[in-house]
Amino acid sequence: MIPARYAASRFPGKLMQDLGGKTVILRTYEATVATQLFDDVFVVTDSDIIYQEIISHGGKAMMSKKEHDCGSDRIAEAVEFLDVDIVINVQGDEPFTDKESLRKLIEVFKEDQDKSIDLASLMVHITNEDEIKNPNTVKVIVDKFNFALYFSRSPIPYLRDKDSGAKYFKHKGVYAFRKEAVLDFYKLPMLPLEASEKIECIRYLEYGKRIKMVETDVEGVEIDTPEDLERAKKIW
Repeated sequence: MIPARYAASRFPGKLMQDLGGKTVILRTYEATVATQLFDDVFVVTDSDIIYQEIISHGGKAMMSKKEHDCGSDRIAEAVEFLDVDIVINVQGDEPFTDKESLRKLIEVFKEDQDKSIDLASLMVHITNEDEIKNPNTVKVIVDKFNFALYFSRSPIPYLRDKDSGAKYFKHKGVYAFRKEAVLDFYKLPMLPLEASEKIECIRYLEYGKRIKMVETDVEGVEIDTPEDLERAKKIW
C-alpha cells in the first residue's frame, strides 16, 4: 500500500512533480511493483488527480476519505476488508525504494514464528551532524535486539559521554504491519507523545506494540521539499 496525499504541508503537489519524465508517485508505484515481492500493490489516495495518474498508466489505486491524519489510518481503511496477513507501507515520496530493504522487512515476519512482532520498519545509520539535529529527520533508538525504544525529532541519544559508542539512526518511513496491528492503530486515539512529536509510529509504542527495526544502508531521497526534488533529479 502506497498512501498518497496531494496536499502535503511542506511541498503541496510534490507527488505530481516531474522526475525524469514521470511523476514522483508513478515512479514510486513502478519501483514497488518492479520488486516482484508482493501479491498486489495499490496507491491509496484522497486525490482524484493522483488516482487518475495511477489508473491511466495501468496501475491500481483506491480512493480514501480525506479526513485521515496519517498514512497508517489511510492504509487501515483500505485493508480492513481485504484478505491479507502482512501489509507493507511504502511512502509515496520515495521513488528510490529498493527491493533488498523491502525483502528484509518481509523476512522479519517469516522468521517470527510465535507472531510476537506487530510491525517492522527501516533505519539508516547517520553521522552528519546537520542531519542529526534536523527536526525533519526522525531519529530512532533501539534495544540490543533492534526493537524500537523511541522515535524523536530531537537528537537521540543525547551524548553526555562522547565516547559511549552510541550511534544515530534515521527512521525511514517504510513499514510492514500485521493487519491486526494497523487496524488497532486506526481505532486507538492519539496520545500525548505522538501529538507532541507528530510521529505516527509513536502511537504503536504508547500502546505497547513491538516494532522490529531493520538496518539498511540504502538511503535514497525522500522528497519532502523542492530541494529534495532537485537532488532526486540529479540521481535519476
